[in-house]
Amino acid sequence: MSNEPRPQSRKTLWLVAVVCIAPFVLSFAAYYFYQPEGRVNYGELVEGRQLPDAPLKLADGKPFSFAQLRGKWLFVTVDAAACDAYCDLKLWQIRQVRKTQGKYPERIERVWLITDGGAPGERQRSEYEGTWFVNAAGNAVLDMLPHAGAPGDHVYLVDPLGNVVLRYPRNADPTGMKKDLQRLLRVSRIG
Repeated sequence: MSNEPRPQSRKTLWLVAVVCIAPFVLSFAAYYFYQPEGRVNYGELVEGRQLPDAPLKLADGKPFSFAQLRGKWLFVTVDAAACDAYCDLKLWQIRQVRKTQGKYPERIERVWLITDGGAPGERQRSEYEGTWFVNAAGNAVLDMLPHAGAPGDHVYLVDPLGNVVLRYPRNADPTGMKKDLQRLLRVSRIG
């Protein structure tokens, strides 16, 4: 009797070894060499800077602080009181995105930081009712917003803890903004 292994059992041994080792080799290769191009979010993720709770004033003179909106998601836009066409477009977009959230619109607030100390026109007040018109002229909150170019070029999304988390580009697509917000509202346990 010969003690030599049969060729069939050697093939089986190699096959079992390959099947056991292959997942490790493939996962290593995928982790280090495959960089996915796509991303889930439409807005640009930014370093989470917290908005200061410094006292501000609303355009009508009443006191305001971002602390009173803690627990809510915020769309923040920055513009002068003499709202141009782009300013008006941003206000319209954030109002519409908020309206499309079905049962969640109460979880979302809109804030317009007015940079020049003026008051918005009557049309903006009535058309964008529910927006917080905040006088931020010369306030440090404007420096806290991460912007590329001018702060007024973007719409910012602030989480319920007061951190700026997403920045939308100039002429952002409202559908992308809506999808981002839907995902966040679905997974968020706060706000």
